[in-house]
Amino acid sequence: MHPISQSPESAPSDGVHRVAATGRARALAIIGSTGSIGTQALDVVARNRAAYRVSGLAATGSRPDLLARQVAQFEVPAVAIADPDRLADVKEALEAHGVGHVSVEAGPRSPADLAGGGHDIVLNAANGSIGLGPTLAALESGATLALANKESLVAGAPLVKRAIRREGQLVPVDSEHSAMAQAMRAGRRDEVSRLILTASGGPFRGYTRRQLATVTLAQALAHPTWSMGPVVTINSATLMNKALELIEAHALFDVPAADIEVVVHPQSIVHSAVEFFDGSSLAQVSTPDMRLPIAVALAWPDRIPGAIGAFPWTDAGAWTFEPLDGETFPAVSLAREAVAESAWHTAAMNAANEVAVDAFRCGRIGFLKITETVEGVLESVGNVVRGSSDPATIDDIAGIEQWARARARESTGG
Repeated sequence: MHPISQSPESAPSDGVHRVAATGRARALAIIGSTGSIGTQALDVVARNRAAYRVSGLAATGSRPDLLARQVAQFEVPAVAIADPDRLADVKEALEAHGVGHVSVEAGPRSPADLAGGGHDIVLNAANGSIGLGPTLAALESGATLALANKESLVAGAPLVKRAIRREGQLVPVDSEHSAMAQAMRAGRRDEVSRLILTASGGPFRGYTRRQLATVTLAQALAHPTWSMGPVVTINSATLMNKALELIEAHALFDVPAADIEVVVHPQSIVHSAVEFFDGSSLAQVSTPDMRLPIAVALAWPDRIPGAIGAFPWTDAGAWTFEPLDGETFPAVSLAREAVAESAWHTAAMNAANEVAVDAFRCGRIGFLKITETVEGVLESVGNVVRGSSDPATIDDIAGIEQWARARARESTGG
């Protein structure tokens, strides 16, 4: 799988001037528009209105007023609401904001239907494995996919690989994978020896397992660097986010999991690096602001001027790097084991984690039980899919996820 153009020679030299050359703005649909990534993407678009027009927005419908304001501001013609029970609230909010001519569809399949609707670019910022449907629909339509939904690759990499139509069609939005993609443009894929995946360490860096046994939800949500949604923030606290990102990097760049090193970098300035076989390592550096990887993905293989402020190189400061404490935070080791087993295992890992995180947020389990639940589910996957090839359909993935969630609920009292 080579979703990203990695050869500088293959990139068009006049891409920055693409709008002037084509005479039109690129049509952009955003799945998950009211979430953290979606709102920041619209901020990027707001400062580049000549380059992009918002051709569709999809959301769960849980924030109807924000969605209506987005539709009104960007004159969006089509909206998809994943939760049909929210449809009335969304329509009321649209009316309150004076939005008239907009097509509104509702239902679990509506975000995928919108994603496949003939846009130039689809930004998939949905949360969880529900993002797989829009990912496949966007790729099959021929759109460029800016992927912020890591679960699409963690749960459905075999399906995603088959759906890719051309080199460079899938561009990652996660800051770490964006950093790797940018650094890889300095060399050929066969010159890469390792990927260096940096981790902030989360709010519990330096804690022992004994200390982790009593941490609270409020503590887990207090990330020291990034402002993210609650699920992603808790994943950062358990380092499950790095586990999922390792699986994603393995799928994106065809690099063995054994050649992806996780390094703790608390300052979150070096977003990741690529090590080449001559001993050179190239890192991508910027202030921690998700608008940059979003802008990189929307313009790939070009750049948007002034996407964020430049890094203040003359300010005094220090960058530190530490090895990952795998005994205290075993999620990354679980990811390596899951990759070594099968795509069924990675899909089950993600689903079990979603249930465990929800149980922690609801107060049913303690912090350490999150990763323990995932480990317990992974130990049983082989009994369910013994001898099976990789998942071939969304139904296959839905089946293993349903099983994993049920097992996780048994373990967490859900």
